[in-house]
Amino acid sequence: MINTTDTTPKGDELFKNIISHCKEYGYIFPSSEIYDGLSAVYDYGQYGAELKKNIRDYWWKSMVQRHENIVGIDSAIFMHPTVWKASGHVDAFSDPLIDNKDSKKRYRADVLIEDAMAKIDAKIQKEVDKAKGRFGESFDEQQYRNTNPRVMEYQTKIDAIEARFKAALEANDLAEVKQIIVDLEIVCPVSGSRNWTDVRQFNLMFSTRMGSVSDDSDLIYLRPETAQGIFVNFLNVQKSGRMKIPFGIAQTGKAFRNEIVARQFIFRMREFEQMEMQYFVRPGEEMQWYNYWKEERMKWHRTLGFADSKHRFHDHLKLAHYANAACDIEYEFPFGFKELEGIHSRTDFDLKKHEEFSGKKLQYFDPELNENYTPYVVETSIGLDRMFLAILSNAYHEEKLEDGSDRVVLRLPDFLAPIKATVMPLVKKEGLPEKAREIMDVLTWDFNCQYDEKDSIGKRYRRQDAIGTPFCITVDHQTLEDNTVTIRYRDTMLQDRISADKISGIITEKVKLKKQE
Repeated sequence: MINTTDTTPKGDELFKNIISHCKEYGYIFPSSEIYDGLSAVYDYGQYGAELKKNIRDYWWKSMVQRHENIVGIDSAIFMHPTVWKASGHVDAFSDPLIDNKDSKKRYRADVLIEDAMAKIDAKIQKEVDKAKGRFGESFDEQQYRNTNPRVMEYQTKIDAIEARFKAALEANDLAEVKQIIVDLEIVCPVSGSRNWTDVRQFNLMFSTRMGSVSDDSDLIYLRPETAQGIFVNFLNVQKSGRMKIPFGIAQTGKAFRNEIVARQFIFRMREFEQMEMQYFVRPGEEMQWYNYWKEERMKWHRTLGFADSKHRFHDHLKLAHYANAACDIEYEFPFGFKELEGIHSRTDFDLKKHEEFSGKKLQYFDPELNENYTPYVVETSIGLDRMFLAILSNAYHEEKLEDGSDRVVLRLPDFLAPIKATVMPLVKKEGLPEKAREIMDVLTWDFNCQYDEKDSIGKRYRRQDAIGTPFCITVDHQTLEDNTVTIRYRDTMLQDRISADKISGIITEKVKLKKQE
């Protein structure tokens, strides 16, 4: 590998650079930008659409193709409005919001408190990092956390806030939630003041009308989650597929939430995409499967090349009305650890509620037990857009090369990269473009490739590094003599001379999915 120095910034600067990079290189654009955009709505560009598709396909193959007892469906976005009454979304799908009277800005009260706890946790990490530097390899981090007075003081403060916050959420005590914000002396990031309104709940569902006449009977909702489409089709899938418990139903698709405090680029949007799987199990076995899917999903994230320190489990402070256990897999984004995927034990709440509201039986006959019962459900739910952001954040690097020049490179996993290979004639004459097009025509049957003949070869390499293309194939005069080409590897920048006939085999070996497991 050519010697490089990593100059990638951290925190807010890194995040700003990633957002800028996404626009400059065709990954993500602000929606309706020529009309000054639409808040918290984004369009995926030519490379972003490909990366998003590749992530979705990898999840689908991992969950459906690799499991004999998991099948996929694609339910409609529009559903009967009673679905959302039964699920509890009409009455209980809301966020606690608070306004700052000076800045006129609105915030999620729970996020303000969680960010305050995160700042204290960052102080702990700073103490730990300093101690690591002092003690080196002999450092016992867990012992240090359990015995250092300052760290213990910080952790006690976090635990106290967490316990108080949890109790307030469970009691739906919004006055207490505000008091926690006041007691923690949390200030508005814009005005710097503590002049807060009371906390109130705000329903997140988008509503619209169906049909030609507007009245209450025509009120429907854009789905705020994809899970309910699975639950209402439980018996259709089970009977038509002759599925035996335990089995799963997977789905990917758009969901819509009227996020009042939408921020952090594509992390929190009003229109987003989910990848969910509902796993139907025998009552009493749900915790066994809950723990199983926690570990399986964490393994999946680690196949993508993330450092172990980038992920952690976080148990929910307040369980949703349908759950008896819930945790998140959090990822360390440039703006801190945030939820990436949720694993929930949803009990039999959803199926029983749909039974109650529809008047239709949604039970399973278990031939081994010779009885009917309502299955329990374990859910895995991941935001595709958040997964996209996590992968991009992990891949983005700024480097200074040994010749003093700089490069920005996206070290995307090869099998996820939007463009697998770019074919480049060294010059735009003397038969090289024709030979390059010949090679390109062969490769495009199996891979998404790009042809590039503009600018110097060095500039083309830098452009492909920034796009995240793992392989660049250069056609030169020697190619015309012996049918060999130069293949250049994105991450190491090293080059090999190979036969053009071997290009497809090399790329196939690098990008095939079974290498990831």
